Amino acid sequence: MGKAKNNKFKRPRFSAGGLVKEVMDNEDEVEVEVDSPAAEHLEKLQSPCADVRECACASISRMVQQSQTIPSFLQRDAVRRLGPLLLDPCVAVRETAAGALRNLSVCGGPEVCEDMVKQDILTPLTKLLRECCSGFDVSPSQKNSKSTVEDVANEAVNLLWNLCENSSRAVSVFNKAGLLDVLVLCLERHEQKVELALSAAHCLHTVTEENAELLGSVSVAVLSALEAVLLSTQSDMQHTLLRTLAAGSLWNLKNSIPAGRQAQTLSALVATLSASLDLDAGALIPDLLQAEVARLAIAADTSDTSRPHREEEVEMEEEMEEERMNRGKMGNQDEDISDLLPRGKEELRKAAALLLAQQTSLEVIVNMCCSEDPSDDEWEETSSSDESEACADGVGEGGLQSPLCLSAEVYSALIHHNVPQKVLKKAEFPRPAAVDACQRNASWRSLIRKMHRVQCRALTCLHNILAAMDTESLGGTAGLQTVAQQLASLVFSSAEVVKEEEFLEAVTSALRSLLQIMASKNIPQCMSPQQLMSVCEAATRCDVVSVRVNALAILGITGSTLAKETGSSDTLQMIGTALLSVASKDPNLVVCGEALDALFDVFADGDEAEKAARNIRLLTSLKALQPVFKAKLRKEGRGNYSPEQLCVLDNIKVNLRRFIGYLETLERK
Repeated sequence: MGKAKNNKFKRPRFSAGGLVKEVMDNEDEVEVEVDSPAAEHLEKLQSPCADVRECACASISRMVQQSQTIPSFLQRDAVRRLGPLLLDPCVAVRETAAGALRNLSVCGGPEVCEDMVKQDILTPLTKLLRECCSGFDVSPSQKNSKSTVEDVANEAVNLLWNLCENSSRAVSVFNKAGLLDVLVLCLERHEQKVELALSAAHCLHTVTEENAELLGSVSVAVLSALEAVLLSTQSDMQHTLLRTLAAGSLWNLKNSIPAGRQAQTLSALVATLSASLDLDAGALIPDLLQAEVARLAIAADTSDTSRPHREEEVEMEEEMEEERMNRGKMGNQDEDISDLLPRGKEELRKAAALLLAQQTSLEVIVNMCCSEDPSDDEWEETSSSDESEACADGVGEGGLQSPLCLSAEVYSALIHHNVPQKVLKKAEFPRPAAVDACQRNASWRSLIRKMHRVQCRALTCLHNILAAMDTESLGGTAGLQTVAQQLASLVFSSAEVVKEEEFLEAVTSALRSLLQIMASKNIPQCMSPQQLMSVCEAATRCDVVSVRVNALAILGITGSTLAKETGSSDTLQMIGTALLSVASKDPNLVVCGEALDALFDVFADGDEAEKAARNIRLLTSLKALQPVFKAKLRKEGRGNYSPEQLCVLDNIKVNLRRFIGYLETLERK
C-alpha cells in the first residue's frame, strides 16, 4: 500500500498552542505576581539616563524567560516600548533592547513572534542591522564601549532569526527588505566574530528553506561568501557548526548555483557534511567535560574569591536546568538553548555546537536523498509490490539511475565520502561513557537528549539513503545484511528502547526500507520472525500512526518472504492473526488499511500461505471485516483524512473485495 515516505526535515517550530495560551489561562494569578515589576521596568525604558534604560532592558530580558511574566509585558505594549530602543544613541542600550526582544520572541513562541511582526518591529530592526553593518569596519579606537557593534548585531540577527523561524510574514518582510546582503556581511565576519557569523548562518539556513521568492536575490557574492565559509580551515567546534550551516544554506539555494559551479560546490558541500560526521562525539564530550573541570579547579586554586564564584555558578547551572524543563513543557523538544548558557561555559558550548553540527549534517543529507514531493505528509498510492519493482535496482524507463533520480554529482559525492557508512555509525547508541559523564553534571545533562536526537536523525537519514541508492553502493548483499544486523542490535539491546517514540519512528522507517530492498533482491533476512513480531507488537501499541504503519509494513514484507519457504505456515498464521487484529481494532483507518494491505501481500500466493489462511479462517474473518471497513470509510473518511489517503483507502476497499474473491476461488478447489 503506502510505501515508506522519504522524510524531509524542516526547521523545528514552537508548539502553536504553547506558552502564551497556557499563561493566559492563569491571567489573574499573573496580575498579582508580576504586575508591578513589569510596569516598573517598562516605565524605566523612558528614563533620560542610558544606564537606567540599559538596566531596565536587561531586567526585562531576564524576566521574560519566566513564562508566567510574558502576558503582563505584552499587555503593557512592551514591543512598542522596546522597539525604539533598538536605535538608541547608546550602543549598550541597543544591545540589551535587542536581547530583551530576542528572549521575548524565543520564549513567547509563534503567536508572540507574529504579533511582534504585526507591530512593525522589523522596521527598526532592519535599520539597526544596516547601521551595524556599516559600522563593522570602524577602527578599534572607536570601540571602547563595553558593547561593540558586532555584539549589537549578534543580538539583532538572533531576533531576526527567531522571527523568521516562527512567522511567514517575517520571511516575506525579509525578502522585500533585501536583508540577505546583511546576513552575508555578518557571515563574512567569521574570522573575527564567530558568534555573529554563527547567528547569521542559523538565520540564513532558516530563511533560505523553501523560499522561492528569495532565489532571485541570490547573487554571486552570496554564493561566494557561503563557499568561502565552506573552505575555512579553523578546526574548533563553532567553525565546524558554521561550515555545516553554510552547507545547508547552499543546498537550499542549489537552484541558484550556476551550472558551471554546481559540481565543485556540491562536492565541497558533501565534504563539509562528511567532515562533521567524522568527529567522535562519544569521545570528545567526556574530554571537554574533563577540560571544564580542570579549568575550574585551576581557577579555584588561583582566586581567593573562588568559593562565592563557584556557588554562583552552581546556582546558575540549577537555573538553566529549570529553564530547560520549562522549555520542555512548551512542547518544543527541538529548541536549542545553548546560546542562553551562562558565559564561562565554553566547553559546554563546544559540545553543544558539535552535536548540533552533526544533527544538521544528517538533516541536510536526508533532504539531499529526499524526493521533491508536494507534501511531506502525503500517503503515497503506490503499493509495496509496485515500490519494489520500480526501485529495487534503481532502473527506470530512462535507464540506470538512482531510485530518486539523485544528480550524478550528489550521488558520486555521497559515495566518495563514504557517507552511508558514516551515517550508519551515527545510528549507534551514544557511548555509555559520554552519557554517564553528562548525567553526573547538571548543566551538561541536556546533551544526553541531543545525543539521542543525533542517533534518531541518523536512522531517518539511513532510511532515505536506502531508498535513494542502489544495492551495490551500499555494499551489496553483505553490506545490507550488516546493516540489518546493526539495526537488530539497536532494537533488541534494551526493553526500554521500544518505548521511545522518536526512536521507534526512525528505526522502523529504516528497517522497513531495508527489508523491502532485501526482499526484492531475495537476500536472506538476519532477524527471526519472532524478533520482528516482538518489534511490531511494541510498535503497534505506539500512539504515533507512522510507527504503526511501518510496523505493519514490516510484517507484510516478512510474511510475503516467508510464504515462499517450506514449513513456514505456523509463522504465517502468527503474522496473519496479528494483522487481522489490527485491521479490525485500530481506530485509525490508515493503519487498518495498511494491515489489510499487508495481509494481501502475505497471503497472495503459495502452498504455505494457503494452509495458514485456512487455519486462521482468513476468508471468514475478512468477510466479516469488509462491511465494517466500508462503513467506517464512508462515515469517518471525509474530513478526517486527506484526499490522497482517501484515494488509497478506496483502493484498499476494492482490493479487499478482489482478495476475498481470490480466497473463495482457492476454497472451491
